[in-house]
Amino acid sequence: MRIAQVAPLYESVPPKLYGGTERVVSYLTEELVRQGHEVTLFASGDSITRAELVPACPRALRLDEACVDRLAPHFVMLERVLRQAHRFDVIHFHIDYLHYPLSRRQSVAHVTTLHGRLDLPELPALYDIFPDVPVVSISDAQRRPLPQANWQATVYHGLPDTLRLRERPGDYLAFLGRISPEKRVDRAVEIARRAGMKLKVAAKIDAVDRDYFRAEVEPLFRDPMVEYVGEIGERDKGEFLGNAHALLFPIDWPEPFGLVMIEAMACGTPVVAYRRGSVPEVIDDGVTGFVVEDVEEAVLAVAKAGFLDRARVRRVFDERFSAARMASDYVAVYRRLIAGRAGVARVRAPAANSKFRVRPTATAAGS
Repeated sequence: MRIAQVAPLYESVPPKLYGGTERVVSYLTEELVRQGHEVTLFASGDSITRAELVPACPRALRLDEACVDRLAPHFVMLERVLRQAHRFDVIHFHIDYLHYPLSRRQSVAHVTTLHGRLDLPELPALYDIFPDVPVVSISDAQRRPLPQANWQATVYHGLPDTLRLRERPGDYLAFLGRISPEKRVDRAVEIARRAGMKLKVAAKIDAVDRDYFRAEVEPLFRDPMVEYVGEIGERDKGEFLGNAHALLFPIDWPEPFGLVMIEAMACGTPVVAYRRGSVPEVIDDGVTGFVVEDVEEAVLAVAKAGFLDRARVRRVFDERFSAARMASDYVAVYRRLIAGRAGVARVRAPAANSKFRVRPTATAAGS
């Protein structure tokens, strides 16, 4: 199958440091190549892939201080994608809704994975206008605010087999992600304090969150039981997560998926997470971690986490969250959409000896 993957340009594929969407695009792209598909990746020029790379800008935009308008390179990329659309059987977009007015007007099968939160007040009107655009959710919880969207499937994220099981629980709690109000590192500090354990925080700070960090979080890091290790890359995650007693995921927002949860599971590390968004779908309560409602429950869960079977945590990861499973799920979506496009084309094509054009049915005309 000839597949185009269209990535955001804010981070390279894979990211040098933090970056969820681009990391998933990388895992998917490399696994599709491994499975024998012909894959073209549209991404930043500093991306690394075994697929054919079509760069839209020299380097990832977040690390490019010379880039002022971050939308412009995305539209350059979209023009390149659509000029080459005839090369592909399917185009898989990961850039939110930027392409909708264009992709719905071309003939190649396409699908969009929505990687972000969908409970925003402007989105229902958008999906009322674009009810035909095929989309994939990364959890069932993510799609609830937009029942009118053209949902094709829920495909959970998956990871390649690069993180190793660490069978012995460590002596610290881990927080990995972004420092922002919705991620609630302040809760993680409180949980660790009440549990009497050290907390290590590996997180990036976006420019939009710097004031929040200085006012609300930085004072918490003066506690000698809290260690801020900064933003870490892929090579450091195995040691950071694998040597932890548990991962704390005390979010305060409708998390669409939460990649760090399955990264911890790949290391055998249990997750203590608040019941928000995708969490109950990802965590098997009492098996791979604990789903909690408040700080008190989280502190109790930390105490119980050391008794969980870390090898079993890893086995659940292998069964549910591998890159191979993710790629196979997407290939099933691709094949269905390609078949649907072929059916539309057959309905629309007039017979060779007919004087009349066949009018497509409402079902056949939809995408």
